[in-house]
Amino acid sequence: MPTHSPDEAPAILELRGMTKRFGSVVACDDVDFVLKRGEIHGILGENGAGKSTLMRMVIGLILPDRGSILIDGKPCQIFDPVEAAKHGIAMVHQHYSLVNALTVWENVALGEEGPVDRAATRDLILSISERYGLEVDPDAHVRDLTAGLRQRVEIIKCLRREPRIIILDEPTAVLTPTESEHLFEVLREGVSKSGWTVALVSHKLNEVTQATDRITIMRDGRVVERVLTRETDAPTLARAMVGRPVALINEAAALGAATSGPVIKTVDRERDVGRDTESRPALEITDASLRAKDGAVLLDGLSLEVYPGEIVGIAGVEGNGQTPLARVLASLLPLEKGTVSVDGATVRTGVAGAMLSAGISVIPADRFHSGCVTEMTVAENLMVACIGKMSRSGVLQPDQVREQALTLIEEFGIHTPSPDTPLAQLSGGNQQRVVLARALCISPRVLVAHQPTRGLDVGAIEYVGDRLRAAAESGIGVLLLTTDLGELASLSHRIKVIYRGSIIGEMRRDELDMERLGLLLGGSQDGESAA
Repeated sequence: MPTHSPDEAPAILELRGMTKRFGSVVACDDVDFVLKRGEIHGILGENGAGKSTLMRMVIGLILPDRGSILIDGKPCQIFDPVEAAKHGIAMVHQHYSLVNALTVWENVALGEEGPVDRAATRDLILSISERYGLEVDPDAHVRDLTAGLRQRVEIIKCLRREPRIIILDEPTAVLTPTESEHLFEVLREGVSKSGWTVALVSHKLNEVTQATDRITIMRDGRVVERVLTRETDAPTLARAMVGRPVALINEAAALGAATSGPVIKTVDRERDVGRDTESRPALEITDASLRAKDGAVLLDGLSLEVYPGEIVGIAGVEGNGQTPLARVLASLLPLEKGTVSVDGATVRTGVAGAMLSAGISVIPADRFHSGCVTEMTVAENLMVACIGKMSRSGVLQPDQVREQALTLIEEFGIHTPSPDTPLAQLSGGNQQRVVLARALCISPRVLVAHQPTRGLDVGAIEYVGDRLRAAAESGIGVLLLTTDLGELASLSHRIKVIYRGSIIGEMRRDELDMERLGLLLGGSQDGESAA
């Protein structure tokens, strides 16, 4: 928890009546906000609540329709990030603005005036890295860095101008828990020793309760509550975010919670149907093996089956074969050995469209890069999977596309001004609803959900979980690939553990033992102590 006490500190940034519309959508509606000197202030809300829009107005990326900004009590106008920087304001964005082909030092130097000084830039990076524990190789290419290291580069870019106010927009969306904790340590260090003031935009209950001093909660573009962090808790915040009580099991999943014993008591048993034991598997993978170009083993004799009407969860530390498995089932990778069958019929791997034609629909882990095309409209994104049905003699039928899109928008509760709105203008939660609607609208036999709630708020997590359960109840076989143990525990009928590309153990939900699961995740065969 933060060790500083800025309760009585003066305001360093004050926003009054900030309002912004995008067409008929009011992103921010008469928002007042105060950031006090030396605090970490959480701005909490669902995807699309207006959090990021508010902070983008502060940084000058979006101009408000109405409202005023005061810094140190004095009114000012901020028209662009350069002007914001003059006032000591910097922002680390949710979606990285790095150039993959360039090195770390080249990315940090981008935007600087005058001649590029490689030696001085490298020295600056090393100095900031050492001071704040943000170790990164200045000469490494960004394309070779993990998400956590890329985040460090973004923070170094932000710190190179020694800002007084740092805005972090969903900074842990793609970070591991360890990387997230390190980031918060850096923030606390900067606040206590360098005098930073931090605005932390988030929808994650655990990080705002652990890292902040005060919390402002937004919903539907308005501030609905302001609280001291020490005087609230996660369930209270969840209700304020969503406007209603949130189911405890889904809230646990949102927090990444893992209980120490069986969780079957918290599940609605009337909906816990599970597989039809008399049927054949909807999906059967046998002895699947695959290596990377450099010879590294990606899948190593992996076998599993998913029956109609059940959710099979795949538990594992990230990097143990989940992504290659999902890519095989999306027809993006061919197996070197083994087979994939749907309803008993073998499907060729690595052949474009073969898995989809066989009845396998995939929700990819990264909706921004492989789940959708943000430059295309909502309607166009919804129709990608069934474009053949929307065509006549090879010509797309716009009226049919729009009609089908309107049906799916209503069915899946997608909040969008119109089907013709570019997907980029939707919140993350609504973008994920588009991906989910597209995956289900083709009536698949098998649904592969890869990290389906990553980056979503507690309400969106609950919605996606309900949709996955409903898919299973309708007879679809669901394969859930997630690193969130709370999510696995709340949704899966059976949990299989993947380790170094192989399935090494299995548990039914009613026999779930977190101690045994932990041993399996570490590679101990069937939960026995490792040799």
